[in-house]
Amino acid sequence: MTYRTLKMFSILLPTFLIGGFEYIRHDYLLDVMTMEEGNLYITILTLILSFLFATWMFRKLERITARLAEEQAKRAVYEERERLAQELHDGIAQTLFFLNVKLKKGKLDEASAAVSTIDQQVRQAIFNLRALPEAGSSLRLRLEKWLDDFTTLTGIDVNPQLELPDNTFSATEQVQLFGIIQEAFANIRKHSGARQAELILQDTPTGGWQLVIADDGRGITALPEARKGYGLAMMEERAQKLGAAFDIARTPAGGTQLMFTSCKGRLGR
Repeated sequence: MTYRTLKMFSILLPTFLIGGFEYIRHDYLLDVMTMEEGNLYITILTLILSFLFATWMFRKLERITARLAEEQAKRAVYEERERLAQELHDGIAQTLFFLNVKLKKGKLDEASAAVSTIDQQVRQAIFNLRALPEAGSSLRLRLEKWLDDFTTLTGIDVNPQLELPDNTFSATEQVQLFGIIQEAFANIRKHSGARQAELILQDTPTGGWQLVIADDGRGITALPEARKGYGLAMMEERAQKLGAAFDIARTPAGGTQLMFTSCKGRLGR
């Protein structure tokens, strides 16, 4: 049933039912029903009809809204898979070109490094594709599993502190959040030389949320230029879609800290 049909139904049903009762009362029931009794009955009838109709209407709207949210979430997951597939394709194509050049020049050590890079890119892409949000799974459990797998894959210890309830983010927003986390930890693996990292997802005093990802690696030396890179630019774009501000800084120990703070209250539905 479309919104247009629901709208017409909500206008016509109470009108015909209540109007029909009033018509019957005035034409056929005046001899057996006083005006006070008629007013009482019409009030009770209106209350009952309003309750039944509102209950049915809101259940219908909830089902429609849930279906639309599910379709939007599936689309977001599909788009994320497409993006990861394109990123994998581009990365491997560039590395294969580099490998071909080095082989022609007889530089076997650099060619071997290129093969290793391709292997890591494929492993990371498969790892990320398997971790995309699916219906019925808890965000907390999925994040914990992903971080455990990341530690197994890379040897980098991760300390997660997940303090937000699971319903804070919708399925579509979880795709964006996962994309940020995956890109951040991919950068830690490729560039930081870190041995430990932490992920904090918590409330803010203003009723919003904050995501902090930090490592004990070598840190970023040129922050303004680094923000223009593809990975950080993508994270900033995702943060904007979540209504969050993005900040990057060096930690006191010399590593890198990424901070995403919601500009408004919680996104949860």
